[in-house]
Amino acid sequence: MRPPIPETNKKPGVSYAFTNDGVELPFIDVTHPEFRVDLSPAAFTALRARFSEDTRRRAKMPRFLQRLMFRHYARKSVLLQGMVGASNRFLSGMSTYLMKLGPANIGDGYAGRIDKIIAASFPAIIIRQRMQNCAKLIASSVAGALSANSEVPLHLVNIAGGPAADSLNALLMLRKEHLGILGGRGIFVHVLDLEADAPEFGRRALESLQAPGAPLNGLKIAFEHTPFNWASPGPLRTLMEALGTGASVVAVSTEGGLFEYGSDAEVLGNLGILRDLAPPGTCVIGSVTRDDEETRVLHSTNRIPLHLRGIPVFTALAGRAGWTPDAVIEQPFSDLVRLTRSARGPSQD
Repeated sequence: MRPPIPETNKKPGVSYAFTNDGVELPFIDVTHPEFRVDLSPAAFTALRARFSEDTRRRAKMPRFLQRLMFRHYARKSVLLQGMVGASNRFLSGMSTYLMKLGPANIGDGYAGRIDKIIAASFPAIIIRQRMQNCAKLIASSVAGALSANSEVPLHLVNIAGGPAADSLNALLMLRKEHLGILGGRGIFVHVLDLEADAPEFGRRALESLQAPGAPLNGLKIAFEHTPFNWASPGPLRTLMEALGTGASVVAVSTEGGLFEYGSDAEVLGNLGILRDLAPPGTCVIGSVTRDDEETRVLHSTNRIPLHLRGIPVFTALAGRAGWTPDAVIEQPFSDLVRLTRSARGPSQD
């Protein structure tokens, strides 16, 4: 067993927690300037143009040479090693989390120069922005109902949530932007995830966020992880049956999860359970992989089985399960969508 790797360059106002591997990582708090993604239009355009040019240059290389270079650099990069391990299934929760840290917050004790370059890349910035926008959607979706009732409990359900960074950041935003809205009520973060490592880090991060002087101190927050495979969504059914027995505010999120990796049948099965059993007012927020040339080129050198549906195809799929998009945040590679129950119910096609 290797010794722990503590973070030796801790930053003021940032909370830290250890992974199951003994690596101390900062918790990504997008209300803190250290982690907030706030690109100007000009900077965004410049980064995107540089990425496109680099992509076109790599595309001219033979495919076998691209793969050889990827494997060579992967030996020196914890981020690329996570992508290698993701082949033919999905990118693990902790690998995705590391991608979202940003180059200034990746520790020298476990990462190298290549990792910092990857963390500063356009795709990594977009993944960071995706989580930030997902947290904003969650917070804005529940704020009205919480303001209307100071006692009703809040349940944040995270499908394939890993450390539940979007759910916890939604709480951080609500605490900062809506003073007193969370106090005095029960708050529950339900992480439904196949793996345990990332949720365990999320639970430790929440403990750090609730420490004296930390931004979530004084709130009653329970963090629960349930082993979950969306191909067999029984645990989701059990949870929704329990939540449906009383008044509660519920938001379901799946950032970088079900809507990107799940088959049509799996998406329909999980959305069907939520349609039939989730409490009134429940919304579902998730990322949908784009179906465009830029996205196809990005994923051409790996075997991660993403479903490149795009919003139009996904809208039709969600409609078959009785859900309708009422908000879409467009961004490169994957868009964010918020679903509400369709008044006309599931489509019959």
